[in-house]
Order: sequence, then structure tokens, then C-alpha cells
Amino acid sequence: MAKPLVWLLCIVQFVTFVLFPPSSFSPASQEWCLPVLSAVLALVGTLQLMLRRSPYAWPWYVISFAHGINIISRLMLFLPRAAVRVQGELRLNTLYVVLAVASMLISAFYLWYLEKYEVRNAFLRRSA
Repeated sequence: MAKPLVWLLCIVQFVTFVLFPPSSFSPASQEWCLPVLSAVLALVGTLQLMLRRSPYAWPWYVISFAHGINIISRLMLFLPRAAVRVQGELRLNTLYVVLAVASMLISAFYLWYLEKYEVRNAFLRRSA
């Protein structure tokens, strides 16, 4: 597996944590707190792997934990936020549904991808 591709995918993983409609980032909403915490956890794990080249397993566990929490929190918020009341009738909140499903699928991809031997080995090698 090409090392630049692995590093690029590890940097792009943070997109999955911020995939929310703009209304979710209002100061009145607490919806954005857990994804921001998950992104910080994933950042700590990624920095340990990319900059410090940590041979330990805990950075991988932290990143996997962050993506798992992302999936669980999206599932918990999915049904309450999937429908909105507009002029007395319920309508599908299409933007939220699409972004939530995309975020869960991307996190599931990262849970699978980061467990591959070739990916973990790419971080341990000193030369590309």
C-alpha cells in the first residue's frame, strides 16, 4: 500500500466528524460537542502515529474509539433529527439524513481500513 495514500486518508478522516448541516453548529445546539471531542481524540492518535511514529497500539485504539463514538452518536441523533415539522406537517430532513448516513459510512470505512496490516505497517516504516 502506498504510504502517501495512507497518510492522506489519515488526514482526511477528520471530515467525517464535522459533516453536519450548518444549523447544528449554532451555540444553542449541543450536537457538535461530541464530534469535536471525537475529532480531538482522533487528532491525538494520528499525531502519535504520523509524527512520533509510535509503535504502540493505543493510538490505533483511540482513533477506532473516536470513529465508533461517531457512529453511535449519529445513530442516537438520527431518528429525532430525521424529520422536521414545517407548517404543522412532518417532512424528511434530507440534508441531515444524507450527511449522517455519509458520516457513519465513512467512519465504518475507517474502522475497517485502519485495522489492515498494510496500513499499520506503513506508519512503522521509516522510508517510503
